[in-house]
Amino acid sequence: MRIGIVSDTHDDLAAVEAAVALFEREGVDAVVHCGDFVAPFSVTPFNVGAGDADRRAEPDAGFDFYAVRGNNDGEWAVQSAVESFGTYLGEAGTLSFGGSGAGDGSGDGSGDAAADAVDVAVTHGTSAVVVDALVDCGDYDYVFHGHTHAHGVEERGDTVRVNPGGLPIPVDGADDVFRVAVLETDAGDRSADPDAVTHYELDG
Repeated sequence: MRIGIVSDTHDDLAAVEAAVALFEREGVDAVVHCGDFVAPFSVTPFNVGAGDADRRAEPDAGFDFYAVRGNNDGEWAVQSAVESFGTYLGEAGTLSFGGSGAGDGSGDGSGDAAADAVDVAVTHGTSAVVVDALVDCGDYDYVFHGHTHAHGVEERGDTVRVNPGGLPIPVDGADDVFRVAVLETDAGDRSADPDAVTHYELDG
């Protein structure tokens, strides 16, 4: 299963459209946005028809969509925009991907299916303490977050922290180009594998 990861798109429609186009080219099954859309109009390009009858008839069309709130998502309508076609996780949430029959991101798998699934925690990343706690608790294979606009992958114990990056901003440590990431959940022999994450530079 392939999971697209994006964050901190800040109403830049060119960046959003470039990310959506890359995720479609890469054939991702799901996209997780780690917050800071800012306004609802920059949510809607992620609505590419996943999860509906057309998607079931044509499995390669579209992707499922999940998102958390960012600290710049000041318009509460962002939640309803996401919920019109995807799943809104609020300030933070957990997802389960893959496994035999548990690949819908719902976390509803059971038995062996749940054991085979990849467990992910998602938060925007405004609090480094919260990000570190999610990584260090050992309950998740991956922790996705944004906020810093600096891409990165870090393995700690049995958990891999993934920051896809974000739009370039004039802050020390931030990326100078827009980046997103793709996680291949079955790329390695272990559930959590830093080498399963690929970052992509995009024009935004």
